[in-house]
Amino acid sequence: MFRITLALMLVMAAYVLPYPAHATETYQTPDEFIAESFSQQPPEPGVVWLQGETSKTVESILGHRYSSLRIRYWQQDQRSAWILEEIGKERPITMGFVISDNKIESMKVLIYRESRGWEIRHDFFLEQFSRATLDSQLTLDRHIDSISGATLSVRAATNLARLALYLAQQVQP
Repeated sequence: MFRITLALMLVMAAYVLPYPAHATETYQTPDEFIAESFSQQPPEPGVVWLQGETSKTVESILGHRYSSLRIRYWQQDQRSAWILEEIGKERPITMGFVISDNKIESMKVLIYRESRGWEIRHDFFLEQFSRATLDSQLTLDRHIDSISGATLSVRAATNLARLALYLAQQVQP
């Protein structure tokens, strides 16, 4: 009887004890992403200040203000790289984007801090964004399939893709 009671208590404890609140995974550092994005020495970073109309548009894309007043980017000709952050459910997701000719050339999850939704880092999800552009309403020109259990992470990634495309348009030479 004692063994059955102990077994039941262990099973119940597995359901009652909280899962780890946040699991931080660094898949690639921002510096590594920038170095990989340019075949030669990366260009010096530029800065977009989030003020005036730019700030309002960024807020409309994200549904809230961005977490800082400026965003760094790296640009060579018509190609730019961006490292952006957005909250998934509770914690920031750090993503890297390369924009070329107003289209997403590549995007990666660099640092993931949530306990769920990490599936957005896989190619099967990220490939949906390949060559995506913005339409006149600042939405992507295609539908992005969600991932069951990762809805907020998918939304964050989609909004960051829109943001990267918008910001790249703002700094075109």
